[in-house]
Amino acid sequence: MTSPVVSAILRFHPDTYPYKYEDVFMNKYKFILMPIMLLAFSTSILAGDSSNPPDSPDSSNPSRIEARQLDERAKVLSEYFKKYNSPFQYHAQDFIDAADENGLDWKLVPAISGVESTFGKHSYGYNAWGWGIYGDNRLGFNSWRDGIYTVSGGLKKNYVDKGLTEPYSMNKVYASSKTWGSRVTYFMDDMEQFEEEIKPAAKIVNPLKKTFGASAQIAFKI
Repeated sequence: MTSPVVSAILRFHPDTYPYKYEDVFMNKYKFILMPIMLLAFSTSILAGDSSNPPDSPDSSNPSRIEARQLDERAKVLSEYFKKYNSPFQYHAQDFIDAADENGLDWKLVPAISGVESTFGKHSYGYNAWGWGIYGDNRLGFNSWRDGIYTVSGGLKKNYVDKGLTEPYSMNKVYASSKTWGSRVTYFMDDMEQFEEEIKPAAKIVNPLKKTFGASAQIAFKI
């Protein structure tokens, strides 16, 4: 079927009738059509394919990683780990996400790693928390992230849900050392103080805050 455009052209150019409409149209008006087609093609390239925008996650490609902004607490924690040259400085967001998922204080699991392994610097099989390690028993994890989430979930299930919500009450179950709770608490308070120091605009002075005389050196597990 001849298009309306071609029909209109043939009315003004009857000499084209003996030939195929399409051939006549393309031969006579290709210099008009080609720029229009090129313009339309280039516009579609610049606009992109709206059915699969480049910034949207592609569920069919599991290797695609969606960028996300670090939580403010993760930024603080990363800088804190950096002071100790800890491998955890690259996993700060995992600590925050795992803590939020399990309803924990975000400083608890990092503080336990400070006591048990100097923030992951002296650990076995990605286990920086002494988790499941007693006597000759050794427990390792597949990665730091695996360890962070496993320990966080374990603290929620085996401690917090049973009423053991802070280091002092956890002490009697978690470790045989009677000073374990105070050392974990030291690091939690130290992280809080560090957060106030690097965020002076948001600094809040709490006169009721409990201070500890222990030094960082004796807070580490020996």
